[in-house]
Amino acid sequence: MPLMDMPLEELRAYLPAREERADFDAFWRETLAEARRHDRAPEFTPYDACLTEIDVFDVRFPGFAGDPVAGWLLVPAHATAPLPCVVGFLGYGGGRGFPHEWLSWPAAGYAHLVMDTRGQGGSLQPGATGDPHGSAGASSPGMVTRGIEDPHAYYYRRVFTDAVRAVDAARAHPAVDPARVVVAGGSQGGGIALAAAALARDVRAALVNQPSLTHYRRALDVVEGNAYREIWTYLRTHREAGERVFRTLSYFDGVNFAARATAPALFSVALMDDICPPSTVFAAHNHWAGPKEIRVWPWNRHEGGGWFQDMEQLRFLRALLASA
Repeated sequence: MPLMDMPLEELRAYLPAREERADFDAFWRETLAEARRHDRAPEFTPYDACLTEIDVFDVRFPGFAGDPVAGWLLVPAHATAPLPCVVGFLGYGGGRGFPHEWLSWPAAGYAHLVMDTRGQGGSLQPGATGDPHGSAGASSPGMVTRGIEDPHAYYYRRVFTDAVRAVDAARAHPAVDPARVVVAGGSQGGGIALAAAALARDVRAALVNQPSLTHYRRALDVVEGNAYREIWTYLRTHREAGERVFRTLSYFDGVNFAARATAPALFSVALMDDICPPSTVFAAHNHWAGPKEIRVWPWNRHEGGGWFQDMEQLRFLRALLASA
């Protein structure tokens, strides 16, 4: 496909105005305070994954409203001291899958907590976390429009809260150094990582690949793929709901989280991505409040850098943590 967004030199300078409500911080402060009232300790149950060099734990921790959220924790066997931990968030439709799918980080010497995304897992890897909260008005088949006319009822209020509680859970395990927790994800997982980097306490770094859930108005102007298509379909059907929808989305926009995130970050972007358009990725990157780098993959679509970007992330974290 041809280049589908701005030229690269314009993308590097792209700093759109943020659409943000005056009570944005209060909204999230109150949301997280309510979630932390459910202070049940996370559960780490040893799991036989037939892996001899990795210790695996089936994780359950309290997320939004204390709902049980599943995950995997993988720890290099025979670790002698607490390790840095990468808390990973998943792409749209994916669940936590099987432990042997997540070996790269523990093979490099990190603990790795994989958060199951509530209500998903029906399209890619299987999931193990339900979403017991009903949300009115979801006319599209997926999750993105559930409760989209009310920020308190919106599906991603629950998911982003789960993500912060996943960081809390990782820090509670004795194999994890609580001062060296990293958040990571791509696509939907990248959008979740943007939120977690801003809302969780003192994460050490963020690894953000082709994030969705960011700069919504621009995304809907440029593409109609995947999650953004669901919002477009909703707006096409609910013609009167536009301002209510965008008011809700302003509380969940990755650009607003990026402006509050101060940890060192490594982004990636694919210039032919027709699912998460490059301008929306650069909007989050350029608004990021902390140190940041971005890897640009000129010829790739939503797969981005793939294994090449994985190598970039391994090098980035090695250099960052070695200098700590």
